[in-house]
Amino acid sequence: MKTLAELQAIKDKMKDKVVLREGFGEKRIVVGMATCGIAAGARPVLNAFVEGINNAGLAGQVSVTQTGCIGICQYEPVVEVFEAGKEKVTYVQMTAEKAAKVIEQHIKNGKVVSEYTYGAK
Repeated sequence: MKTLAELQAIKDKMKDKVVLREGFGEKRIVVGMATCGIAAGARPVLNAFVEGINNAGLAGQVSVTQTGCIGICQYEPVVEVFEAGKEKVTYVQMTAEKAAKVIEQHIKNGKVVSEYTYGAK
């Protein structure tokens, strides 16, 4: 059995991760987590985005969520980035390493990583 202090420490540690998945921000990252996406490796991609956004201090500006099938299963894992007033960007065949580059270049600096996009495949 955990003590109340231990349970509070676990809650505090996980709070940032929950807020990222449920929060609302200027930008929204959506990871396809249907069976096809999970089988292709979407879970580590989702985790990389959650941790990367949190580590970059962007939790108040960017939310990371998951969705079901996006409809282009052959390109899984698929990630969509939504920004107000801009066309969505669809990244395909994502990995945790690619997620780090998308965070650095697209999310932080506004430059789409075009070689990872649906149109480039």
